[in-house]
Amino acid sequence: MQNLPKPCNRRQFNSAGSAGAALLMFGYAQAYALSLSDLTEKDASAGLKTALEKGAVAAVGMLGAADGFLGNDKVRIPLPGFLNDAANVLKTLGQGKKVDELITSMNRAAEAAMPMAKDMLVNAVKSMNVTDAKAILTGGENSVTKFFSDKTREPLGVKFLPVVTQAIEKVGMVDKYNAVAGKAAGFGLVKKEDANIQQYVTGKSLDGLYYMIGEEEKKIRQDPIGAGSDIVKKVFGALK
Repeated sequence: MQNLPKPCNRRQFNSAGSAGAALLMFGYAQAYALSLSDLTEKDASAGLKTALEKGAVAAVGMLGAADGFLGNDKVRIPLPGFLNDAANVLKTLGQGKKVDELITSMNRAAEAAMPMAKDMLVNAVKSMNVTDAKAILTGGENSVTKFFSDKTREPLGVKFLPVVTQAIEKVGMVDKYNAVAGKAAGFGLVKKEDANIQQYVTGKSLDGLYYMIGEEEKKIRQDPIGAGSDIVKKVFGALK
């Protein structure tokens, strides 16, 4: 009688299948469970540059739109120091219209200046070196803000100031503000650097810009897959 092949042992088959699946999953995990030390400097730098450029362009677009500053409580520019409290008092005395016009013009000035920042921010990202990249990747929540501030704050301030000045002067309260703020600064009620409204709004515009870039970069860190870039997924996935 011809010998028939013995039926496959179901337990052996299941065991082999489980082992194969485990090896497959292990290989998959090894491929994706990268740590920062597993990344090449080239990958780390490229991923970070892509993320920062995306964040910078997005921030400029949001803040440069209508109500980009005025409608966003996180970056909306108020009057500085005690002048903000004084403005609230003036509103109760029926003098709120001029105050509101001034605050609106301050924020509109910031919005008008934003498009000028795009090229300089992108160039700062492109010129980033390995040391910069490592400092950001391993730094705290303020590392992105610090990078852009160190690289672009002074030249952007020079570019923003004429635009801010032109926008604010339309309201016609610049001289009055500067006179009052100058006296207040003498009593320590307003910071010296905030006693000039043009300089104050320029500084606050930059603060808001760097803050929003940091927020956009934070979103990418938290959801690298949503960034839609393979290199970003690889780099920021390694940081999780």
